[in-house]
Amino acid sequence: MRKSSVFLVGGARPNFMKVGPIFKALARAPKFKTTIVHTGQHYDRELSYVFFEELGLPSPGVRLEVGSGSHAVQTARIMERFEGALFSEQPDLVIVVGDVNSSLACALAATKVVYPSGARPKLAHVEAGLRSFDRSMPEEINRLLTDAIGDFLFTTEESANANLAREGVPEDKIFFVGNVMIDSLLGQLSRADSSKIRERLGVTDGRYALLTLHRPSNLETATLLALMRTMEEIASRIPVIFPAHPRTVARLREFGLDDRCVWVAPDEEISAGRAFYMLPPLGYLDFLNLMRNAAFVLTDSGGIQEETTILGVPCLTLRENTERPVTLSHGTNVLVGSDPQRIHRGVEAALTRRPGPTRTPPLWDGKAAERIVKVLGDIFS
Repeated sequence: MRKSSVFLVGGARPNFMKVGPIFKALARAPKFKTTIVHTGQHYDRELSYVFFEELGLPSPGVRLEVGSGSHAVQTARIMERFEGALFSEQPDLVIVVGDVNSSLACALAATKVVYPSGARPKLAHVEAGLRSFDRSMPEEINRLLTDAIGDFLFTTEESANANLAREGVPEDKIFFVGNVMIDSLLGQLSRADSSKIRERLGVTDGRYALLTLHRPSNLETATLLALMRTMEEIASRIPVIFPAHPRTVARLREFGLDDRCVWVAPDEEISAGRAFYMLPPLGYLDFLNLMRNAAFVLTDSGGIQEETTILGVPCLTLRENTERPVTLSHGTNVLVGSDPQRIHRGVEAALTRRPGPTRTPPLWDGKAAERIVKVLGDIFS
């Protein structure tokens, strides 16, 4: 029996937790031969290859190594190099996950390529249909365009199905399968529990806050300054642990704001008091351990809204909107934007009130990747 050839694309940190369960489910299916494609959009070890080690994934079969650049430059490089890989290997199916530049660039290349035989690869988008309705977000443009050209759209929540239907996507292209990010989380919780990261940082369960910050809108000068002042005020009440994205670190240094944090070197042991601590990016298991045991999380990340929903940890999202509304209706997520008063009210609520019971969103049960591969197996049989 001829196996269908699959390119499974990842490029940035949020992708790899989604790629992991899908790759493993495809590896168990006799119908598929899968190659992981790493675009190199994130290329630091802490943002990239550490996830392959921790999730038990093989080295990427194709490395595009595009590096950093503007949205246009990065997208163009990925398209050019991915097109070459498509012609070389001629996969039957390309799977992209999430909403980063790598997802859109590889989707565009895949839908335009024609092999010498006249055949074209099919395109699947995992995490389709999510909408913030804010086109100032680069990710929103990536989501809209990838969904518009995809052949098979796999959704994580029911609002995504409704969004796609409203946009005129045929029903037979949409498959509600659940959330592969949660597959990774549930599969790695026991390993994350063995992490020693809290001991190294000297923090006690439920007595520290965890911060992530990387979106361009939050890195503008006035907004970033206001957020840093707010985090300093929060840190006077409870330690704030901040594993910082390289882009954020560069902006802090550019604006002279990096001295507002206590820098913690890799593997440095500290005894955390009430202070604002900045760390290099962490691996998945260390970060998951910190998130699971935090009093609350402050973030502008989409995926962390989902993970805190499952973990039952209060999440204060530093944005005015979310493309993941199920985290508001079922989880612990609250939108606080960048306004200091709203952030402080959210912190006060997280510190003084027990979070109410969360409801697990439908199909967030750790089996989304299996459902994806079942659909693909039926299509490619």
